[in-house]
Amino acid sequence: MFAVFEQYLLSKAAFTAAEIEQIKAVSMLRTLRKRQYLLQAGDIWAYNAFVTKGCLRTYSVDAKGAEHIMSFAVENWWASDQESLSSGQPSRFNIEAIEESEVVLIKKEDFEQLRRELPVFDGVINNILFRSFMASQNRIHSAISYSAEEKYREFVEKFPDFALRIPQHMVASYLGVTTETLSRIRRHLT
Repeated sequence: MFAVFEQYLLSKAAFTAAEIEQIKAVSMLRTLRKRQYLLQAGDIWAYNAFVTKGCLRTYSVDAKGAEHIMSFAVENWWASDQESLSSGQPSRFNIEAIEESEVVLIKKEDFEQLRRELPVFDGVINNILFRSFMASQNRIHSAISYSAEEKYREFVEKFPDFALRIPQHMVASYLGVTTETLSRIRRHLT
């Protein structure tokens, strides 16, 4: 499991063997069953999680019981609740395995220490945070600017594997449309 994370890190920057060992020393490995929570709303999130296998979703549930999916995370992606992690406040979100998954967890304190002590790690994380910010900005723009069909087309173009891997009702929730609307769009496009 850690080998996947190591390959990811080495693909992003020139880490020394000692730096990789320092990261490995504070990494915890966790396996999740399908539908098992990594985080439940109301708990305080204290980790950074890297997905080495599987697929996770981050979502909230509104007062009417409807799910609102914020993000997905597949192999070589990160999953987190940055708000709870930064503030120490209880999370509004659940992070759940959509399929059997494996993650590398690094506690907040250890993660911050790695960033301070390893400039190469800090650079990789800064790049990830920058790309994450841009992705969030683009997601907000499409959510407020695009029609349901345009949102679906963009989703399929950006994440072609997701359309096959993630259940349709979850794709609909992520796009902010009903399952019926998504079915109609998919029929129209085929």
